[in-house]
Amino acid sequence: MVTSLSRNGNSRLNPLQPKLPVFAQSCDRLLELPKSPLFGTDGIRGKAGELLTAPFALQLGFWAGQVLREVTSEAGPIVIGQDSRNSSNMLSMALEAGLTAAGLEVWQLGLCPTPCVAYLTRMSEAIGGIMISASHNPPEDNGIKFFSGEGTKLSESLAQRIEAGLRGNLASETTVETATPWGKSHQYKELVKNYGQFLQESLPAGIDFQGMRIVLDLAWGASVEVAPSVFRALGAEVIGLHDRPDGDRINVKCGSTHLNLLQAAVKESGADMGFAFDGDADRAMAVDAKGRAIDGDYILYFWGQMLKNQNLLPDNSIVTTVMANLGFERAWQAIGGQMIRTAVGDRYVQEKMWQTGAMLGGEQSGHIICHHHSVSGDGVQTALHLAALVRQLGTSLAELVDRSFQTYPQILRNIRVEDRECRDRWQECDPLQAAIARAESEMGDRGRVLVRASGTEPLIRVMVESACAQSAQYWSEQLVNAVERYLVA
Repeated sequence: MVTSLSRNGNSRLNPLQPKLPVFAQSCDRLLELPKSPLFGTDGIRGKAGELLTAPFALQLGFWAGQVLREVTSEAGPIVIGQDSRNSSNMLSMALEAGLTAAGLEVWQLGLCPTPCVAYLTRMSEAIGGIMISASHNPPEDNGIKFFSGEGTKLSESLAQRIEAGLRGNLASETTVETATPWGKSHQYKELVKNYGQFLQESLPAGIDFQGMRIVLDLAWGASVEVAPSVFRALGAEVIGLHDRPDGDRINVKCGSTHLNLLQAAVKESGADMGFAFDGDADRAMAVDAKGRAIDGDYILYFWGQMLKNQNLLPDNSIVTTVMANLGFERAWQAIGGQMIRTAVGDRYVQEKMWQTGAMLGGEQSGHIICHHHSVSGDGVQTALHLAALVRQLGTSLAELVDRSFQTYPQILRNIRVEDRECRDRWQECDPLQAAIARAESEMGDRGRVLVRASGTEPLIRVMVESACAQSAQYWSEQLVNAVERYLVA
């Protein structure tokens, strides 16, 4: 049984060998791939059985193994975790076959949150990690996320090399020599307990949740085992919703994107608070005792205040995205803080945090990163720290909300655009750009518009925010109509 972890810091290029294995030689002839890039803002994502097939995952595993071995002098293992989707087992086994064909060792964790993979990769001798999940997407979707040996998202340059291998564009180069023609795979599900212990140890010393009643919406997904066990170990009374793995129902009208059932359960049970995770538990949303939704903006504000008061927030800075509410920004500035905005995506938040030295960042959607504890967004850790903050302050989550800030009315609409070229080139649509310019001109400094293509789903997202709710509603409808008319029709 493997329960102790070590980390080897070596990171040197391995010399490449002159002979390609037969498996690699045939890669460019086995797959029909879309012309558009395979990697989005969060790995490769799509419908299982279309792009994400066993042959595709097999070759992806092989080329990922080759590329990851280029950047280390050690032939360490690859850590693989997965959520509860019905297609996750298939993709996991195919990736394992490809990785072992590349001569690598594989550690299979089974069902676990995405941040568990990131943590165990960082704290072990692993040279990379893979999470099989489509996060908050519906059950028929799936995805494959890659992590570096440091537990961070794989760089774009390495992702591009993996894709080049899949497309046959590395066939004229060489592959890394292996000591044996194949690797081995091991089941190390017990390592998930190490992650649970880490979550507890990241909390303030001596903290407990005795006497607290907490509802957890686990979305039929990756957090069904870890989250309840950690909260209960700290003394909380836990009420679980959607609390077993179910590949047919993961994220369906539940979890962090559908809070109504959690809100009702918190009020009906008289709970102190509730938390909802998405399918892979890298994000969390909260609900207070009054049933109000507490999104990532509020969580960043509360956690940021605590760190600021402890002199643990460099330059009093929080990194967030263009989606963050103006009410949050102005409230944070009013207490001496500064906000740094990035494009939407936890990858961009993380990059800006490294660049600026910021210790706290995240997204309105509930991806929160605190570099005091982790290098990736972690929904379960976020929930634990928010509950701990409430306990430390001797107050309630509802009272914290009451004395924080008022959000500006913000309307977010998603329009499905199946044509990928239309989605990718939406900024070249002159009538849509004219509609956006009109909205921005009319609202002035009392509102703003954000239109973007989703990096994970076939959607154009339209957000309109205004000090006037009617104005936000009117202009959101105008822009949705423009998208439907010029990009969908």
